[in-house]
Amino acid sequence: MMNLMTNRRLPMFLLAPMVAGLLTACQEPQQSEEPKTLALDTAEARLSYGVALRMGQRMKSDGMIVDVDAYAAGLRDAMEDNEQKLTDEEIQAEMVAFQERIQAEQEAERERVATENAEKGAAYLEENAKREGVMVTESGLQYEIVEAGEGPHPTTDDSVEVHYEGKLIDGTVFDSSIQRGQTVTFGVTQVIAGWTEALQLMRPGAKFKLHIPPELAYGAGGAGNMIGPNATLVFDVELVSIVSPESDSEE
Repeated sequence: MMNLMTNRRLPMFLLAPMVAGLLTACQEPQQSEEPKTLALDTAEARLSYGVALRMGQRMKSDGMIVDVDAYAAGLRDAMEDNEQKLTDEEIQAEMVAFQERIQAEQEAERERVATENAEKGAAYLEENAKREGVMVTESGLQYEIVEAGEGPHPTTDDSVEVHYEGKLIDGTVFDSSIQRGQTVTFGVTQVIAGWTEALQLMRPGAKFKLHIPPELAYGAGGAGNMIGPNATLVFDVELVSIVSPESDSEE
């Protein structure tokens, strides 16, 4: 919930030195003859087949279309010290072009998802604000008081102990201290803006349901693999206790 990091990457095989020199062709596979029966009866044969199989599985899962015959030819030329059919400059140009194409496709998909999430989130918040018991702050944070709690409100100087469960607006749970059965303690200002604001409205023992617009959550960057760009988030939060600076230092 607090330190989710975005992890966007290029296909893994682009980062593997043993594969990088082999990416000489990225086109539709050609029809080949019926494969010959392969006898994997030596250690070298089994290792070679295993390495190639794992590379192929990674490439396929990353969406790369490979000309298998050209791939095999490049491997053979490398292993047999044959003359290269492409110069180093030509190979590098093809790899750079492929990388740029992948990046462009990823960015286009990210923008599509960001727009879709923003539109769905705005519609959700608009309807949610009409429900009885939902309060909307000046920042756009929406919250419901499930239980009021008692005592003082936390300040920005405090740390708090909480239980929580975070969901997307479709109900998907992306993080839950409740499911883990262990509370979490952190500074009031060490979390997303929607949490910092909401915590200062709570009292120990309080339970709130928060509906947080993306600009008060992770914004266009998203977080981790589950929280996409411009995602609106829903949290069930229980403020277990306030941890003052004095008691924190005593520990």
